[in-house]
Amino acid sequence: MIKMVENSILYILCPAYAKTGGPELLHQLVFKLNQVGFNAFITYYEYDIKNENYTPKDFKKYVTSFKLVEEIIDNKENLIVFPEIYLEKVNSYKNVRKVLWWMSVDNYLKNYTVKKSIEYFGFLRTIKNGFLGKFFQKNLIYKFDYHFCQSYYAISFLNKKRIQNIFYLSDYINEEFFDNNHMNNENNVLYNPKKGYKFTKKIINCAPQFNWIPIQNLTTSQVKSLLSRSKVYIDFGNHPGKDRFPREACTCGCCIITGKKGSAKYFEDVSIPEEFKFENKKENIQFIIKKIDECLNDYDNATKKFTDYRKKIEKEQIKFEEDIKKIFNSSI
Repeated sequence: MIKMVENSILYILCPAYAKTGGPELLHQLVFKLNQVGFNAFITYYEYDIKNENYTPKDFKKYVTSFKLVEEIIDNKENLIVFPEIYLEKVNSYKNVRKVLWWMSVDNYLKNYTVKKSIEYFGFLRTIKNGFLGKFFQKNLIYKFDYHFCQSYYAISFLNKKRIQNIFYLSDYINEEFFDNNHMNNENNVLYNPKKGYKFTKKIINCAPQFNWIPIQNLTTSQVKSLLSRSKVYIDFGNHPGKDRFPREACTCGCCIITGKKGSAKYFEDVSIPEEFKFENKKENIQFIIKKIDECLNDYDNATKKFTDYRKKIEKEQIKFEEDIKKIFNSSI
């Protein structure tokens, strides 16, 4: 457990203005910490002082106030939660306790490579310690006191690096998706064009008979509406953490078909039957198409196979609150 006392402040670092799944989760953590009695603040970095609308409109339901990164009080009673994309500032604080929250393993791997190493250590030291920037990565992640993992994929990644003080702290999807007014009467096959599109495009080209619809440029309500009238959602992306789209789609009644990359490999993260998971291989395309066809033509029976996953998703907010209480031992 992490011991907090009455005057402890928890700073949850977040890029200003950002409206994606990771920043929403950071705001949700602040909301839940304050709900159970802690003194937590969303704390923005990478902001423009001329644009003070730091909090996205959709996230204002989670927070009523905020702090800027320069306002952090660096003492041992306080705690900072860093997203995995902001490691380089770990050395800026000498006394405060530091947590690294692994919401996306892949974002960490993408951001902390040779280029980042050169920026941080300089060219000669990067060369000396390896072209892949492994020295840079290793020295940063071991400087954190604790590690939160949003997925079992992240836990596995850290275990391989012999990281200590790991806590599971996942997330929950927007409550709007739990409205049960779902028809699922259209033979739509949905996909996210920003993730795994190279392989998805091959499937689309081989199955023009399906009504393929990309999920893009939509509000949360529009996404929910589209999911609620469609039958299938496929996702052959990297699954860098426990992604929200599969859970949102499943909650809205869609059958889910995924690859086996990242968190999708782990049943604990993407808890769908194995028959709906396929490796991103050309020889599997015919089997993926067959599975899509089964879901469309026998939807009533296919959707029943996702009942346990839907029940698990419905309980995630309660689980999130329970995990917060387990992690933080408070005298408040």
